[in-house]
Amino acid sequence: MEAPPKATNDVSRETSPEGRAELLAALPSGDDDSPLAQAVAEDARKRITFSGRTLPRPTTTRVLTVANQKGGVGKTTTTVNVAAALAQAGARVLVIDLDPQGNASTALGIDHHAEIPSIYDVLVDGTPLTDVVQPCPDVDGLFCAPATIDLAGAEIELVSLVARETRLAKAVTAYLEGQVEGERIDYVFIDCPPSLGLLTINAFVAAREVFIPIQCEYYALEGLSQLLKNIELIKNHLNPGLHVSSILLTMFDGRTRLASQVADEVRTHFPDQTFRAAVPRSVRISEAPSHGQTVMTYDPNSSGALSYLEAANEMADRGARGEKEQS
Repeated sequence: MEAPPKATNDVSRETSPEGRAELLAALPSGDDDSPLAQAVAEDARKRITFSGRTLPRPTTTRVLTVANQKGGVGKTTTTVNVAAALAQAGARVLVIDLDPQGNASTALGIDHHAEIPSIYDVLVDGTPLTDVVQPCPDVDGLFCAPATIDLAGAEIELVSLVARETRLAKAVTAYLEGQVEGERIDYVFIDCPPSLGLLTINAFVAAREVFIPIQCEYYALEGLSQLLKNIELIKNHLNPGLHVSSILLTMFDGRTRLASQVADEVRTHFPDQTFRAAVPRSVRISEAPSHGQTVMTYDPNSSGALSYLEAANEMADRGARGEKEQS
């Protein structure tokens, strides 16, 4: 299967803010059109609004754990695509692959066979994080600390180690403190396995923020309540600054009543954390990892890529607003 030619966003990049406003005003409202016409108009709106925009960079590095105890909700997909979208918009982003399956490493085009220095060496042997970080070949400013199959045994090996819950936190802190001036990492995303073992606990202790992707199905709501209880336990005993900052609805199908009900319920209970953006089911998103790419480079004009681009814009803007409110 050949990847489609990389689409360009020259029109939106070269258009002034006034020109973008005119283009947006010229789009059909879609109120009386077919669902397909509405979807096309919505994608055009996202492309005009978000493509080519340089996002505000945080004043200090934001460390986010991407977590959900339920599998198959789009954790890894969300991690790599939001990270890639932020990097394309001018940020410097590090993805730490803490899932033994290594899917985030695959999607970012990072080699992660058994002999490669990986996050396992950081956790178990105390190897500096800087020795395992690799640049993503497709996106400037995007880096990855890969996972190898060795990580599958790390849960058992960590049990007997001193300060087993804080080993990742210490490694991330040392890495960020050792950065060269002008090359500061803006975002660190930690991709977790779908369980609450020592790997996920290390991720929660290392982060300040929790980023939760939620599949728009009923079981996702049950898993969310248990996840929040576990986050509260970590906050009370290991990491007082931990909080849920971002929730993204994934695999959204607007044609079904259930998806809309789940979305409404999540937004009702978490109005400040839930993004306006929702990621639809998309073949392009599923195809991209087989080419060792994120959907942001595989097909940047697809509905899935544009939705992740919108989510990245929202994450950056919310962070900038939060910094202004605190100052």
